[in-house]
Amino acid sequence: MKISHPWHLGNGNVQTMPMVRHRPTSRRPHWIIILVCMVCVALIGAYVYPPRRYSACYFFASSVCGPFKDWLPPVARVLTDDEVASHVLIKEILSMPTVEPKNSKIAFMFLTPGSLPFEKLWEKFFLGHKGRFSIYVHASREKPVHVSPIFVGRDIRSEKVVWGKISMVDAERRLLTNALQDPDNQHFVLLSDSCVPLHNFDYVYNYLMATNVSFIDSFWDPGPHGNARYTEHMLPEIEVRDFRKGSQWFTMKRQHALIVLADSLYYTKFKLYCKMVDPTGIANWSVTHVDWSEGKWHPKAYRAQDVSYERLKNITSIDESFHVTSDEKKVATLKPCMWNGMKRPCYLFARKFYPETLDNLIQLFSNYTAI
Repeated sequence: MKISHPWHLGNGNVQTMPMVRHRPTSRRPHWIIILVCMVCVALIGAYVYPPRRYSACYFFASSVCGPFKDWLPPVARVLTDDEVASHVLIKEILSMPTVEPKNSKIAFMFLTPGSLPFEKLWEKFFLGHKGRFSIYVHASREKPVHVSPIFVGRDIRSEKVVWGKISMVDAERRLLTNALQDPDNQHFVLLSDSCVPLHNFDYVYNYLMATNVSFIDSFWDPGPHGNARYTEHMLPEIEVRDFRKGSQWFTMKRQHALIVLADSLYYTKFKLYCKMVDPTGIANWSVTHVDWSEGKWHPKAYRAQDVSYERLKNITSIDESFHVTSDEKKVATLKPCMWNGMKRPCYLFARKFYPETLDNLIQLFSNYTAI
């Protein structure tokens, strides 16, 4: 029903206009307002109290927040007390002035289950260089029988080692502990019982002593035998982006050996759930050659018939490091081995040689190790 009110126009006529009846105002959608408020509070809470992990989008799943992650503020994780202490210690070690002793030595650290089958070959390698090297032997299964006088008395206290377990790292740290007690030891080389030298002593000594980097293998492998071994239990100290795969056969400068020995923060994480901290001081390849071309769990092992002058010279001439991922894509990377800014041969040692190759290696040593 419409109600009309008269309006008088200037010409004296009367016109009526309809008036619409006012309906009662509908209820406001309070649930929408409440929901919006809850979302705002949650976002503010996520910003003020973010998770301990680095993340640009830390509230919703990545599929939801993808469009917004660019404008969310970056989150800086607060370091734990152990991390702060570790960083201070590392910074102090790296800033220490390097005082080269008059008689700098290389510490050759042998990680072996028992006797060393290539002692006679190593004796030939060391001959005439007394005072320029030290030897340390960690025998994990049985007391070694030494056939070379150079190795007599060089055994350290050893414990059982299991492949793939933290006991392997413990043995390496034990070797470093003993070797670091000699202040003349300036470079530390980890070797196995199946390792052999590829060059003469002078070449190896100059190669290691004349550079400021440590030779530690490290590369990104997204496959099942690489970064798939990472677990989030290693957070917050070790993030997946810092996790790398590499060979255990390293050579280290003294300052890096001190860092490894002083560290307990990262060591504990690996001990419980499975970084080298000076990236510019690492060469990212190992100077110990290993042939993984067969695609097996273990590298290629050389028999007596495999040892020839041509094969050994071929290994010594390799000047690019090769890595391949363990996923289905099998992505291969080839990088030049840069030594003090120059491309140089990568390898000083090689493994894995059977004891039966000893005679052939001794006979060929002077030829294939010639510079």
